[in-house]
Amino acid sequence: MTVTEQPSPGTAAVRVAELHVLREQARRGPSEKATEAQRAKGKLTARERIDLLLDPDSFQEVEQLRRHRAVGFGLEAKRPYTDGVITGWGTVEGRTVFVYAHDFRIFGGALGEAHATKIHKIMDMAIAAGAPLVSLNDGAGARIQEGVSALAGYGGIFQRNTRASGVIPQISVMLGPCAGGAAYSPALTDFVFMVRETSQMFITGPDVVQAVTGEQITQNGLGGADVHAGVSGVAHFVHDDEETCLAEVRYLISMLPSNNREMPPALPPGNDPADRRNDVLLDLVPADGNRPYDMRKVLEEIVDHGDLLEVHEQWSRNIICALARIDGQVVGILANQPQFLAGVLDIEASEKAARFVQLCDAFNIPLLTMVDVPGFLPGVSQEHGGIIRHGAKLLYAYCNATVPRISLILRKAYGGAYIVMDSQSIGADLTYAWPTNEIAVMGAEGAANVIFRREIAGSPDPEAVRAEKIAAYKSELMHPYYAAERGLVDDVIDPAETRKVLAAALSMLRTKHADLPSRKHGNPPQ
Repeated sequence: MTVTEQPSPGTAAVRVAELHVLREQARRGPSEKATEAQRAKGKLTARERIDLLLDPDSFQEVEQLRRHRAVGFGLEAKRPYTDGVITGWGTVEGRTVFVYAHDFRIFGGALGEAHATKIHKIMDMAIAAGAPLVSLNDGAGARIQEGVSALAGYGGIFQRNTRASGVIPQISVMLGPCAGGAAYSPALTDFVFMVRETSQMFITGPDVVQAVTGEQITQNGLGGADVHAGVSGVAHFVHDDEETCLAEVRYLISMLPSNNREMPPALPPGNDPADRRNDVLLDLVPADGNRPYDMRKVLEEIVDHGDLLEVHEQWSRNIICALARIDGQVVGILANQPQFLAGVLDIEASEKAARFVQLCDAFNIPLLTMVDVPGFLPGVSQEHGGIIRHGAKLLYAYCNATVPRISLILRKAYGGAYIVMDSQSIGADLTYAWPTNEIAVMGAEGAANVIFRREIAGSPDPEAVRAEKIAAYKSELMHPYYAAERGLVDDVIDPAETRKVLAAALSMLRTKHADLPSRKHGNPPQ
């Protein structure tokens, strides 16, 4: 056929040309006006978000030409391609990742039957392929015009979220509103990212709250990013813009295995030697157990290149949960933070740490626990709030974990909190301590006041006797080698050799295999 000839109607060339027109229409979206409205809110389009998340030119779309079949309330006159959600797979640093992204320009990203079916399919594909699933959420909830069919669509998503839990990493990225039952899908996933000012999550919005309770509050005040990052604990990561947020999602994926049958991706050790000395730690951590310090600086000194990905950084700041690498190997780190509440364990810290332990155990990530804990937080509100059952969640998570587990006691390790923070008695594979460690039922001051109460009270100089008894208790039961002498600490190490010791221990434990008793599942404390 010459260049002047036109393809005959019905030929393959005509059909191919028609296909390209339809695809371009689907890629372009409903209208330029809708795109401008999206950008006016400071938000990217769904396809722009996917392009930022995935490696260039790696996205393979599924059911691009899907359209709803609903009728009534004018829906039959509006049947855009994609039905408001873009689904498919691509790669992140060369590894397969599945994704679905709500397109707010179409029906406000609301979920209808066809929309939900697309999501169900891509979730099933991710589970079958054993690859991470990322949802880019920007939708107005269930499509009201489709009634119960839309609600059933959410049920299918929740069921698949639960089936995929602990099998593949699930990451929810909140890039717009998420209200009502729709909020439960992100809550069922492993990680939730939010963007300040543009993303909100709540079960009932401000209008309903005001109508029912009389309380007046804005959308961000009720369910904005900082609220869920620092108050509710729903959001694990918060960022100021979508570009930074999606770059951090890529970084998180690089630290996770594709599924529960694989190990986390390792990197060559590079130019940070495993035996690098940590002399600076002697100055970072005061020997006086009553003086605070920043545990994060300690961790940055130990891990490769000082790179830490802290999870729930703004919530329950008295404990740190972070992913990092030591000698190129991914490790999950839990550490008391003496800068906040002296590093005590409380209700929120126990919940935060327990879920992180479960996440690491599910995805074969070794656990490193850095201990400097004065105990559980006392108080009526803690006891009435259920500190017993919440603290037991962390205990249960550690006892149930079969991944390599190493604990290091820096300074204080008192009472039940010492046991809960992965002590040797609950199954830590290796337990180390610095020469500044103090392992005891309680601090020397409190112990002396209990044991020698009558002797102190009956003395002509109570303060002198108290000081004498405190010194005696420390000398007999709290000296740095007391636990090591009884086999409860495997070794007391020079702080400057911390990285070297931990790297060697992690290398040895890499092939650890442990089986749990045969059971359907446990019944963890709630």
